[in-house]
Amino acid sequence: MMSKIVAIANQKGGVGKTTTAVNLAASLALSGERILLLDIDPQGNSTSGLGISRDSPVHTLYEILAGNSSVSDAILDTSVDHLSIVSSSIDLLGAEIELIAREERESILSSALSEIRDSYRYIFIDCPPSLGLLTLNALVAAESVIVPVQCEYYALEGLGLLTQTIRLIRRSFNPGLDIEGIVLTMFDTRNSLSHQVASEIRKHFGDKVYQTVIPRNVALGEAPSHGKPIFLYDIRSRGAESYLSLAKEILHENGVRQRA
Repeated sequence: MMSKIVAIANQKGGVGKTTTAVNLAASLALSGERILLLDIDPQGNSTSGLGISRDSPVHTLYEILAGNSSVSDAILDTSVDHLSIVSSSIDLLGAEIELIAREERESILSSALSEIRDSYRYIFIDCPPSLGLLTLNALVAAESVIVPVQCEYYALEGLGLLTQTIRLIRRSFNPGLDIEGIVLTMFDTRNSLSHQVASEIRKHFGDKVYQTVIPRNVALGEAPSHGKPIFLYDIRSRGAESYLSLAKEILHENGVRQRA
C-alpha cells in the first residue's frame, strides 16, 4: 500500500487549517484506513487538538528535521482508532533558522517519510500559516495540497499567492505537486458575502472546490479545548456532519477517479 501524502496549507492564519487537518484525518480513520497526521506547525494545535500534551513526547517533528529521530520512533497513537500523529514542539520555532545551513534542506521531510510510506493510506501534514522552510518541506514531501479557505473578503488574494507558490515549487523541487482540493470553511449561510466568495472561488477553480462546505459551528470551536476531534465531542453537530461528508467525498474522489 502506497500512501498519499497531502499537505494542508494556507499561508493565511485563522482559516480552519488545523480544524480541517484534525477532523478530516480523524473522519477518514473511521473508514478503517490507517491515517498519519504530521503536526509541523510550531503552535502545535493539531497535537493538543488530539489530546496530546506538547510537553510529553520525546520524539517530535523537530527531532526528525534535526536528524535526531526517525519518523517511526516519533509516531504516537491517538484516541481515534487507525489515527496516529507525529507531534509538534515549540522547538520548531528555531528549526527554520537551523535548516538554512543544511544541504538539501527543502527535502529533509520527504526523505524522512520514505521509511513509513507503505504503512499508511493517507499522510496529512498540518502546515504553519506561513510560507517558510517548514511549509516548503511539507510541499516538497507532498503529492498534493488541500487548501482550507475562509469565506471572507481576502480569500481569493490568499489563494492566488498559494497557487503561485505551488507553481514555483513544482518548477524547482516537486514537479507532481497539485491542488488536491479547496475546502470552503466558516461558511455563514445568513451572510451574503459568504455566498459571493464561495461563488467566486467555484468560478475560478471549478471542480477543485469540494462540494462539502464547512459551516461556522460552535462545537467545532469548542472541541480542540477538550482534545477531541469533532465527532468524539459532538457527533450530532453540523461541524461533525460536514467533516464526515468531506471525508466521504475525498474517498470517492480518490477511489473512483483522480483529480485532473
